[in-house]
Amino acid sequence: MTTRTVFFERLELDRLLRFYGQMVAAGEWRDYALDALPDRAVFSVYRRTSEAPLYQIEKRPEEARRQGAYSVRAVDGRILRRGHDLARVLAVLEPKRMRVIGE
Repeated sequence: MTTRTVFFERLELDRLLRFYGQMVAAGEWRDYALDALPDRAVFSVYRRTSEAPLYQIEKRPEEARRQGAYSVRAVDGRILRRGHDLARVLAVLEPKRMRVIGE
């Protein structure tokens, strides 16, 4: 029996790291971690290195057909947004001044 592990694909990582860079430039985030687990891939962001993650962006392929493979979780475990499109899911984390009108 082989154990399957979920990873972010190159384009997904590019989107995540670009967004992370914008948030670092805005002074919101300072560190990140990547985890590849049997059921999900997780991109965690931190305000400070020693804290619990501020947000976790998850990719769960088994949820793709129902609510979408991507989700954003807050530090308290609440799901802030779920969906099929990573960019739209990440939009929930954009500061108000950075949001594009019409999205």
